[in-house]
Amino acid sequence: MTDRPRTLLTAVRPEAQRDLYGFYDGLRGAGPCYWDRVVSSWVVTGHELVAAALTDSRMSSVRFPEPDAVEDGLRRFATVISRSMLYRDALEHARLRRAVSRTFTARSVEALREPISAAVHEIIDRVRPAGRMDVVADLAVPLPFNAICALIHAPEPDREQLLAWSNDVAAAFGNARLTAGEKAAADRGVAGMAAYFDRLIDRPEALLRPGDLSRDEAVANTILLLLAGHETTTHFLGNALLALLRHPGQIPRLATDPATAIEELLRYDSPLQLVLRRATEDLDLGGERIGAGQPVLLILGAANRDPAAFPDPHTLDLGRTGKARHLAFGHGAHFCPGASLARLEGDIVLRALLDRLPGLRLAEPELSWRPSLNFRGLDRLIVEWDVR
Repeated sequence: MTDRPRTLLTAVRPEAQRDLYGFYDGLRGAGPCYWDRVVSSWVVTGHELVAAALTDSRMSSVRFPEPDAVEDGLRRFATVISRSMLYRDALEHARLRRAVSRTFTARSVEALREPISAAVHEIIDRVRPAGRMDVVADLAVPLPFNAICALIHAPEPDREQLLAWSNDVAAAFGNARLTAGEKAAADRGVAGMAAYFDRLIDRPEALLRPGDLSRDEAVANTILLLLAGHETTTHFLGNALLALLRHPGQIPRLATDPATAIEELLRYDSPLQLVLRRATEDLDLGGERIGAGQPVLLILGAANRDPAAFPDPHTLDLGRTGKARHLAFGHGAHFCPGASLARLEGDIVLRALLDRLPGLRLAEPELSWRPSLNFRGLDRLIVEWDVR
């Protein structure tokens, strides 16, 4: 095992967030897989090893095997979240995923194109005369949140409360220093959503209903859809627009080959930065011996900037080609089922903003990033444009 004075835990510090991928390069110096004594976990930064671990059946996704044993402050959180497909393995995961994946058929996602486009242009119409907006608060939060609420048939009058609960719950992911108040808020948020969706799933239009899933599973996976369906997309929209505004020479490529451009934007600054696995037996990974029961942190963001997989990894190239595929949506059995919706939203939003807001540019060069190990997202993104 290799000890490092620099620990992954410090990635949440503002100075690390400002140069996160430089920070990862520092970690990479220990090798693509090393033991971090501060977080008591293996840390994997190499693209090849992260991809391999994501498809290894000996790497378990089960986070809370005994929810009742979790500390009081997060017990309800652990109990509900543990029932979602995100934290299940093998046949249990496959059964839950089949039910959830019916949500994201090509037809159902394409049916959202027109309403998403209409919502984007409505937001632009509203803010355009001002010549300035916060992309995060004005667009990147409400747009994907309302899109996923529409998909799960959550009525509009209920969405403000759902968003408040969602924010409290999302804050518990990847935050190693939760206060007692934040833990309580996350626990209340999960309890509130669980009670709400326990009523919603009895409606005929409910997306997930008891049947193939137990009642508790239907509730937990509806909560997962709400959280995952907007949190990562919110961050992707902000990160992607920031990347384009910092590299204006790349913008024309978004119009000429949007599909390739979106993939590069996902690779360049991934909204989901890491996932946790636990070895179910002794195994070898990159020449290191992982012991049964040991946690393994797979750093998707570092893997997507691995020079062994991507030439000039810190360069934004919207025409990038090559065999390596980014891991922004994961890989293998747990590949994000909502990836097609996130891609659709990214394509619509970015092109609409750049087409309709002439001279679009950053208004505040100083940026503040969310202090999270899991998610990579901006607190706000203030932009301005020419008003004509």
